[in-house]
Amino acid sequence: MLGDFSVGKTSLVRRFVEEKFSDKYLSTIGAKINRKNVLIETDDQSVKIAMLIWDLAGGEKFDQIMNSYYRGAAGAILVCDLTRPETLKALPRYADDFWSVNSHKPLLVVGNKLDLIEEQPGLAIDDLAGVAEQCQAPYFMSSAKTGENVEAMFVALAQRLLRVK
Repeated sequence: MLGDFSVGKTSLVRRFVEEKFSDKYLSTIGAKINRKNVLIETDDQSVKIAMLIWDLAGGEKFDQIMNSYYRGAAGAILVCDLTRPETLKALPRYADDFWSVNSHKPLLVVGNKLDLIEEQPGLAIDDLAGVAEQCQAPYFMSSAKTGENVEAMFVALAQRLLRVK
């Protein structure tokens, strides 16, 4: 999970793994690791993928240690806050940094906090789609608060990981 601080990376992971949400913000320092099995249906079989999800601290002050966390990762989810356009602009940098260690492993782009879009003007869907295309990745709009598209985005990453093996 990559993205700037306070975009909802930890909340997305918590919603996916524990099916819980909290409005309390606690900044991640370093990395937090979670695990969840995902069942993927293929044409002829069901495949269980054990996902180890590394929730990495966001922001430039952690850039120097991030490469050590990237080593061996099979893929990444790049997260931005739909109410803060500057967080979308940072995603190509996260993709480039990740790919510098894991050459063109699968990515997903996620615009989080969909539940807040009606309350605050935010990103245009075209902007999110453009960054996703630049990162050669599908994109999702999600809400950790409501759970909208959270399971779907993790399953989509698991499906992409299955295709590269």
